[in-house]
Amino acid sequence: MTTSVLVPASLTREAEDKREATRKVGYVARAATVFRVDRLTVYPDPDGVEKRGAGFVETVLRYAATPPYLRKEVWDRRGELEYAGVLPALRTRSWTGSGSDESGSLRQGIVTEVGADGRVRVNCGLQHPVSLPVPSGMEVGERERVSVRVSSRRPVRAKLVDEPAAGFVVDSTDIDDALARPDAGLTIAASRYGEELTVTKLDQLVARLRDGDGARGTGGSDESDASGDEAAPLGDLTVAFGAPERGLPPILGEDPDTVAAETGDDRFDLWLNTVPNQGSEVVRTEEAVFATLAPLRLTR
Repeated sequence: MTTSVLVPASLTREAEDKREATRKVGYVARAATVFRVDRLTVYPDPDGVEKRGAGFVETVLRYAATPPYLRKEVWDRRGELEYAGVLPALRTRSWTGSGSDESGSLRQGIVTEVGADGRVRVNCGLQHPVSLPVPSGMEVGERERVSVRVSSRRPVRAKLVDEPAAGFVVDSTDIDDALARPDAGLTIAASRYGEELTVTKLDQLVARLRDGDGARGTGGSDESDASGDEAAPLGDLTVAFGAPERGLPPILGEDPDTVAAETGDDRFDLWLNTVPNQGSEVVRTEEAVFATLAPLRLTR
């Protein structure tokens, strides 16, 4: 199962200053961590006004996604990170150690030195970088990020593993390319102009996710079978969000009144309003991310 979230480069367009802009991006990163998002994609919004430059949102998200013990190693001083101190702590389980089990905790590390003896030195947040053998068939280079499974700290017992560490990755691409990925799965546009989310609709969506249904117009019938295997894992999911005071329809050049219709925008399987009857005139993007991911991660 892969969960992807798409946010625009204009995410912080209405923030009064860089400090507030950084905080807004941090809330998106926090939501991605809470709801176990695998990938945060920043897509361009050429017509959106972004005072801090197109790369601001991506840079701050990448910094937030970096474990605290690696940030000094990975990041130099950058103008975009002037107020990085206001970012909320993500406390991804493997970073804090609370996610460890009998096989050891999985941590992210960075290769600081590649030796000629098939070993590398890795900074993975222990007291000192550790020298580890490179498993057969695995190739790593200097400055590359790797996953390390730590089974003991005193004495240090660790090994390189070819599996992703906990947390989310950050990338950037056009929204159409993101929706065309093989693991895009069920694609949802979060918008006030979409179909209102109800208990019945949520039940149908969970059924579609469990069935791995990502084809628009199928699997979403009101007669959806709710008697399936409740323990079955959910399938791939991609959710796209717009910018403050500039939702997805304007960004995509679509008529807000027709995007959710059968003859409307066909890039998404569903246009969904996850804050029906909203009391505020505008729901901020970071608020919409929490409001949308929370119900979509529910199971029966």
